[in-house]
Amino acid sequence: MEILLCLLYVALCIAIFKIFKIPVNQWTLMTAVLVGLFGISLLLLAMNYNHPYTKNGRIYFTVTPIIPGVRGRVVEVPVAPNQPLKEGDVLFKVDPKPYQYVVDERKAALAEAEQNVRQLKASLDQATANKDRAAAQQKLAQDNYDRQAELFSKQVIAQATLDTYQRNLDTAKQSTVGAQAEEDRARLAYTSNIGGVNTSVARLAAELSDAQFDLDQTVTRAPSHGFVTQVTLRPGMYVVPIPLKPVMAFVNTDPKDKALTGAFWQNSLQRVKSGDRAEVAFAAVPGRVFRGKVGTVIDAIPTGQLPPSGTLIDVGSLPEGGRALATINLTDDVSGYNLPLGAACQIAIYTEHMEGLSLLRMILLRIRSWENYVFTEEGEGSGGGHGH
Repeated sequence: MEILLCLLYVALCIAIFKIFKIPVNQWTLMTAVLVGLFGISLLLLAMNYNHPYTKNGRIYFTVTPIIPGVRGRVVEVPVAPNQPLKEGDVLFKVDPKPYQYVVDERKAALAEAEQNVRQLKASLDQATANKDRAAAQQKLAQDNYDRQAELFSKQVIAQATLDTYQRNLDTAKQSTVGAQAEEDRARLAYTSNIGGVNTSVARLAAELSDAQFDLDQTVTRAPSHGFVTQVTLRPGMYVVPIPLKPVMAFVNTDPKDKALTGAFWQNSLQRVKSGDRAEVAFAAVPGRVFRGKVGTVIDAIPTGQLPPSGTLIDVGSLPEGGRALATINLTDDVSGYNLPLGAACQIAIYTEHMEGLSLLRMILLRIRSWENYVFTEEGEGSGGGHGH
């Protein structure tokens, strides 16, 4: 940028010397140089502070590492490289047979448990009937004993006869106690529930759900809109759900998963705010400048991040400086241009301070945009880091 301003000033000086026929000597040249140094320095300081610029702009995007949900041998990979995908489209399939066997086994166990619940209900009904019958027999024995006791009090029967009815009553009471205990056991077995469901049935239902989940995981699907690039997975390969070993890289293309962001020096942070006008020049679109607005000035700088550690932080070894990040929301339509995710760009922000200098920044940005036409096989143009 400084070179561009110097070249413009030199061209202006040559024109002034020619037009006004100013003699060229050491005094006029020295005056022109000093005025140029002072003027250009002042312009740069004011412009950089009030209308910041960066060539460190880029379209950032998120990539989802695709990790299989279960281990197994791949049987199908229907996805093609760089093919647009919707959420839920199949990426690859693992052999489902081992997991289908487990599901079938769990279904059989669950059906058996549900049948056992019906048997427990029948056992409870039978135990209740036995208890009622024993209670009725006890009542009958009690009534018989009471009548015989009354006859014994009138000396109609002998003591031996009364003792016989007493033994019958004791036996009936014991039968009632046994029947009651049997009913309690049957009731406990039948009413052992969690949320109104028999515990055995609930446990086997949970195991079936877990097995069904594993079976569903044999089909890996796209997590959102996007595409997979560099598909090297093939049928016959064995995959394992290890977090550090993804088998695909899924590029998300949802608008919320990408952001145009520029890295600016911290000196102008107090001037930049959300809503300020901005312009973007992509290296991929030479000679074209796109308008936008500042979305967010991110309230964190990566160089200040402290990772968790068991040792004290050595402040002397920490990186110095660091740039502040600002997101840019484009207002111009760029759908007609081939702008790949990760495309580099230059960004200029125009604040409300010293607006007159924004015109100079606009001119310089457009010159930089036209410079993007010039690049070599080793470089990528000014937006991609090639020097001028």
